[in-house]
Amino acid sequence: MKKHIRHHSITVVAVLAILAAGAVAFVYSGLYNIGADDHHTRPVFALLQTLRNRSIQMRSRDIKVPDLQDPQLILKGAGQYAAMCTDCHLNPGMTDSEIRPGLYPQPPNLSQVRLDPRVAFWTIKHGIKMSAMPAWGFSHDDATIWSMVAFVQKLPGMTPAAYKAIVAKAPPDEDMKMPMGMATGEAAGHSHSHGDAATPANPQATAMSGMAMPADAGHGHAASAAAEHDHANATQTSDDHADATTASEAPLLRPKSAPGAEAVALAFQAALKKGDRAAALALLAPDASISEGGQTQSRDAYANGHLGEDIAFLKNAKITPVSFGSMLMGDLAMVGSESNITATIKGKPITLRSRELLHLKNERKRWQIVSIQWQSTPMPQK
Repeated sequence: MKKHIRHHSITVVAVLAILAAGAVAFVYSGLYNIGADDHHTRPVFALLQTLRNRSIQMRSRDIKVPDLQDPQLILKGAGQYAAMCTDCHLNPGMTDSEIRPGLYPQPPNLSQVRLDPRVAFWTIKHGIKMSAMPAWGFSHDDATIWSMVAFVQKLPGMTPAAYKAIVAKAPPDEDMKMPMGMATGEAAGHSHSHGDAATPANPQATAMSGMAMPADAGHGHAASAAAEHDHANATQTSDDHADATTASEAPLLRPKSAPGAEAVALAFQAALKKGDRAAALALLAPDASISEGGQTQSRDAYANGHLGEDIAFLKNAKITPVSFGSMLMGDLAMVGSESNITATIKGKPITLRSRELLHLKNERKRWQIVSIQWQSTPMPQK
């Protein structure tokens, strides 16, 4: 009997060893196609979907949900959603985006699906592995995440007009500037504005929606210094891995800022202000993309078209900086800014809430802009 049990034990161990060796060989062979355009088989997808859903449900079940009917909480969430979520999760009246078709698994359209608040909070805060869903808890506090949850509860059934109206009233993205070491007021210096504020019948407004002018000398030393920034020096900054705050102030998971990337962003904006096309284009990577209003241009297309409109607009627009800062991720960085822009179009004043997000890559100690996302929404006139 003992020999029989021992024989079976050896057989089981041998089979397991063979299976493990086969799995290792398969992984190292490279036969599995990891590309997002090669979808899982139905059984594998169902297994992963069940794993994801059960994992989130178990970890979110004890979360205490605050009052999500607070109008100010919902209003703050509207601004957060417009700034960070629409490219993947869309908004009322938006059918697709530049990035969404290439995402797998496909993120839900939150203008059509209402999520359990606990599930939504946990997912926004912690993200989902091996997907395009980031962990926003690294850069946003719980109160801000709850504001996004409150807003997405109201999103299904909202009309495009109602969505634009609430986003236009939303407060500045204050939460982004805190963990990312953002400066406000004069220190912000610059911003851009691209988006849907313009109408096709008004070419001047089209140019305006593509640009927010860096602050003039009246906005303080940081703005005027940025305007004189030498982009050749800006790209050589060596202290990109410095913390935005001192060790005594920083929480354990506080993201790092990227001073070198920030300098390039300011130099790019300064070049546009001075009308220096060559300097501006030198800071864009050859394969850089520029996105606004749901459309994306290549570097060459931008150089041959909208760049000239942006430079022309700088002569007539003024900007009130709200926030500016960065997040370092190895050789990659994000630089974000927010501002209010005031301009006069055909004798009528207009104010826009402008948001800019730059992605940069550091190659050979030189930061270059690989993508620009501009968005703007009109603000109610007082």
